[in-house]
Amino acid sequence: MRRISYKATESTTKRLLLLVLVLVSALALVAAGCGGDDDDEGGEDTSAAETGAAAGGGGCDKSIWVLLPDSASSPRWETDDRPYFDQAFSEAGVEHTIVNAEGDAATQQSQAEQAIADGAGVIVLTSLDTGSGATIIDQAKEAGVQVIEYDRFNTGSSGGAAYVSFDNVKVGATMAEVLEPEIDALGDTPRVMMLNGGEEDNNAFLFRDGYAETVEAKVDAGEWELVDDQFVPGWGANGEGQTIMEQVLTDANNKVDAVFAANDNLATQAINALEAAGVGPVPLSGQDATAAGIQQILLGKQTMTVYKPIQAEADVAAKAALALCAGEDPGSVESEFDFATIGITAEDGKPADSPTGEGVVPYLALTPIGVTVDNIADTVIADGFRTVEEICTGDTANTDFCKENSR
Repeated sequence: MRRISYKATESTTKRLLLLVLVLVSALALVAAGCGGDDDDEGGEDTSAAETGAAAGGGGCDKSIWVLLPDSASSPRWETDDRPYFDQAFSEAGVEHTIVNAEGDAATQQSQAEQAIADGAGVIVLTSLDTGSGATIIDQAKEAGVQVIEYDRFNTGSSGGAAYVSFDNVKVGATMAEVLEPEIDALGDTPRVMMLNGGEEDNNAFLFRDGYAETVEAKVDAGEWELVDDQFVPGWGANGEGQTIMEQVLTDANNKVDAVFAANDNLATQAINALEAAGVGPVPLSGQDATAAGIQQILLGKQTMTVYKPIQAEADVAAKAALALCAGEDPGSVESEFDFATIGITAEDGKPADSPTGEGVVPYLALTPIGVTVDNIADTVIADGFRTVEEICTGDTANTDFCKENSR
């Protein structure tokens, strides 16, 4: 009985094994078919490299580093630029690192060296000053790492592979375009102050070129009087602009009728000094369309700001970085945002006649927008760059704009 039982069990086992083998083979065929369907339909079973290529990473198989300057000179670097770059490179499936030097040139130098050691393909650099920026560019190029100069240009270097920023002379010209009729309306001979950015930043000279053309023409014609013309170290990151403005007011017996402030941070410091001296409000420019700048416009303390859609600037820079990383021409990139490819001279940071040539860096230049109380809703609010909720706080909540637009 045991033997018969044994034979019966052995036979059954063989049949079961055969059935299992058949089932396994069938399942393997089904799995292979399913895998093919996923690939055809762009399913999740793709490699990281394929994902990056599909998202726009192309042939970029190295990391991209973004070096930001600080948080004090403008809040934009952390609140706007960082998230835009992070989103762009994440969507492209490209490894990236974003760091902030927090105002320390030695820290930024160390971050650049770390990027080079990490095997970065491209560094997107917003330098703290032209000297340290030039050193980083030359060091990176020597190591075979491409550099995109972002927002701030670095004179005295051999030049990055591309410079991405707004048309900086046009930024200053936009300030003059808005302020000129306001100053002319003051009558007599208005006394004007130029409160420029930091001399360590080439952009400060370009912004000044833009509004100084109007100021100097008016002064030469005897229509305006120039009270003072000063550059503010570090863009007033530690309140230097207010100190300078206070001294100018003292020297001028408070007779300052208008101020060309190179950004919203300097505009705020000028307002603080003017209010403390019992002067104003006066025609006053700004730049960056910060929440504080927009609030000051609504409160009647600041006349205008220059809106440089940072999403547009970061989009073009990210695309240029991805192109460079893939061995392509950064000047050939396309964006939904309008920009022109012009040239800038590496030696002195002045506009060039052509985007190519010895000592010339291709300059991907975007167009700035002047913002006043009349078009806040149609520009920074409509673009989602600023929100009614962040602007309509404190005293600003009682302005007509906030009463009309707040829920």
